[in-house]
Amino acid sequence: MNKYSIAELIKNTEHGDNGNDFFELETPRLLEVNLDGRVWAKAGAMIAYDGRIKFEREGILEHGIGAMFKKALTGEGATLMKANGQGKLYLADSGKKIIILNLQNEAIYVNGNDLLAFEPSIKHNIKLMRKVAGMMAGGLFNVRCEGTGMIAITAHYEPITLRVTPGKPIVTDPNATVAWSGNLQPAFQTDISLKTFIGRGSGESIQMRFEGDGFVIVQPYEEVYMQEQS
Repeated sequence: MNKYSIAELIKNTEHGDNGNDFFELETPRLLEVNLDGRVWAKAGAMIAYDGRIKFEREGILEHGIGAMFKKALTGEGATLMKANGQGKLYLADSGKKIIILNLQNEAIYVNGNDLLAFEPSIKHNIKLMRKVAGMMAGGLFNVRCEGTGMIAITAHYEPITLRVTPGKPIVTDPNATVAWSGNLQPAFQTDISLKTFIGRGSGESIQMRFEGDGFVIVQPYEEVYMQEQS
């Protein structure tokens, strides 16, 4: 086989059978869904599929009038689509790394921009961070996923998980926070010294403070979806 030949390209990049779980990582940044029924996915995340699959945007009233108003406030970041049918579905989001979690009657909060897909057995609910609305332009929202089943979340580069233990809180940048355990409720605080040091408008003086017993996933990248008000 000649170096750099088409045959070598196919050999090195051809799809392989990585298993039959509902979610499988085809690559660290590409999710394969072995679909036989339905899956919820981030709108626009489909990059390819085979089989008989039909896509439908989430209905504006599908989860009630309250969810409709939340979507109106949070914009397109939490827009979902349903994929129904049988076949293999491939999902990705801007080349971000994908993390698969198999929840066992558990709950996790995920940044609204970082939720890629989840099984229909998982209940999801958009949560607005109302306390931060007066400090930040653009707002902040997350999705609470709860139940038993698989979910897939995304992160830039290599994320780390920080343990939160009683008496040892963790403070994070909202723009770098990917997800946290369902029993934690973050509080928002303003670091005046940071605001003085880096100047207004950067957003970094607004911080999320986690206390209790759980975990927080952060990424080495600030995905700026919220800016500090001047």
